[in-house]
Amino acid sequence: MATQAKSNTKATPKDNHAAASDSNSPISDKMQDTLHHSVDALAERVANTEEKLRHGASSSAEAIAEKQKAVQAQWKQSSIRRYAAENPLASAGIAFAAGMLLTSLLRKK
Repeated sequence: MATQAKSNTKATPKDNHAAASDSNSPISDKMQDTLHHSVDALAERVANTEEKLRHGASSSAEAIAEKQKAVQAQWKQSSIRRYAAENPLASAGIAFAAGMLLTSLLRKK
């Protein structure tokens, strides 16, 4: 009867973990402290890196937006744009000829 009661009470992994955390071993305490410090230091470094990346991405996005506005303003004032709008067929012919020339120069024989 005593063996039946003993075999019915099995230790679960949760119980084993609780028992291990209750131990007062100086080695396990030191290891636990060291691991906590390592995780905290790593978390701080990751947070700093994330902040730097976010700041860099934000400033890059702002710079790209400014550059895009400048290019759009320049394009609106461009004589090429005006010529293409006034002469669409000639513009298409010039683009086709430029593409053929470029293809023939870059083609390997």
